[in-house]
Amino acid sequence: MVITCEFLFEELAKRLETYLIEANASWLRLHFSEVFQKSFQNNKFQELQNWCNNIIVKHPEKFFESEDFTSIQENTIISVIKRDDLQMEEVKILKHIIEWGIAQNPGMPPDPRNWSNDNFLTMKTTLLNCLPHIRYFQISSDDVIDYLQPYQQMLDKNLWDDIIKRLLSPNRPISSVILPPRVVLTQKLPPRTTEPFSTIINEAHAAEIISWIDKKADAYSATNYPYEFKLLLRGTRDGFTPASFWNLCDKQINIVVVAKIKGTDEILGGYNPIGWVKPITVSSIHMNCDESFIFSLKNGTIQNSILSRVKKSENAIWCRSECGPAFGGGSSACDLIFFSSDQQYWNCLASYEKRIRNASTYNSDGRSYFSVDEYEIFKISKKT
Repeated sequence: MVITCEFLFEELAKRLETYLIEANASWLRLHFSEVFQKSFQNNKFQELQNWCNNIIVKHPEKFFESEDFTSIQENTIISVIKRDDLQMEEVKILKHIIEWGIAQNPGMPPDPRNWSNDNFLTMKTTLLNCLPHIRYFQISSDDVIDYLQPYQQMLDKNLWDDIIKRLLSPNRPISSVILPPRVVLTQKLPPRTTEPFSTIINEAHAAEIISWIDKKADAYSATNYPYEFKLLLRGTRDGFTPASFWNLCDKQINIVVVAKIKGTDEILGGYNPIGWVKPITVSSIHMNCDESFIFSLKNGTIQNSILSRVKKSENAIWCRSECGPAFGGGSSACDLIFFSSDQQYWNCLASYEKRIRNASTYNSDGRSYFSVDEYEIFKISKKT
């Protein structure tokens, strides 16, 4: 699509842009960061830019807190912060913008108390096109005093005077432009009876998993457990590959993995509170964790759930770029592994307390191999 624009095939580029959005949204989400930045390298990709921004305004943390945020180009940032429906507190937006500005000026002290007059002038120039999109008059009085005041030299004097004037006397007229408050989205979620949160587990399964996490002797009820499940990845939607796993789940914490095993009623899975981190400079890494566990859930002909807690915490979690989620000590000793380099998934007994499959399924090598119809990865958090 980028090449077609370079050769002035604008109509073809538009068709490709529309096709990607309408028919390949899952692929776009999988490669979101790259697609987002590429779309802003050519201002002709307006539809793709809007598609990306419509996602970011609803989930701004993924944008502002991404590892490459400080290297994002200015016009990309402006396209986000000018949106009325950006779902983030104004002072947090300002903090991220200043963080970006500091990164554009190597050697700039991070603390404004250590800035010289030249430092303030440099930052004012760097953020010249960003600062007008901050809704200063929607920042609370406490945040104005605690956070905005140290940066007042970066603002026009008339604007700062009007901010203080508005705090002291809200009804007094001012000359500065007052941008409207951000629009808080109140999208009503569909009831779970029509759209279940999972295609693999039900509310009773979720309650049992949460009970294991909280180490409750008596399980939570299916209608009253204190966590919510946020879907990060679904195999049939996002792909059954290590790439999809790392793109969507890298460095996420409090993770629950569940999988429907092909040809049986089994549901296997695991809980990882510290998450997986994709190795960069080495081929694989072990992560120490004493709260992780793997499990098999009661389902169909499976009469009882099996919980297997970690017993060798130093080998609890294994991270390898060629694999998906893996629990245990490494490629030959993983207690539960999905999507290894040779596309084999298995359970064995190494770093966790017990096996989670029927004894008859284990081979002479101590592994029980399986395939999956579906697998899902959730991030869990306390209900508010």
